[in-house]
Amino acid sequence: MRGEDAERLARDFLRQQGYEIIAERYRWRGGEIDLIARDGNFLVFVEVRSRSRELFGLPEETVNPRKQHKILLTAQHYLARHPTDLHIRFDVIALSGGQLRLYKDAFRADKLIGEEV
Repeated sequence: MRGEDAERLARDFLRQQGYEIIAERYRWRGGEIDLIARDGNFLVFVEVRSRSRELFGLPEETVNPRKQHKILLTAQHYLARHPTDLHIRFDVIALSGGQLRLYKDAFRADKLIGEEV
């Protein structure tokens, strides 16, 4: 499945779950966030990962500390331009084998700060 198709499926799924999509493919020179959404009192930065086959592992396993760090930096960039009083959360959506898996609060910014990436 192409990245664009996976992101579309993820976006539609999140809307069905009650999320309000705020931005798609937010980019800056340091990285990209696939989806930014509001879920109640949370501003959620969503990474969408997909694989057509799981020969080399599950797509969610590719959101390693280095990728998390890039997402965090991109989220900080977004927040500097769009301040909010909402709580911040990082979710991951994984698509493979015809299944979609949502990992709410998949990682936390405080665990990344000071880590070697």
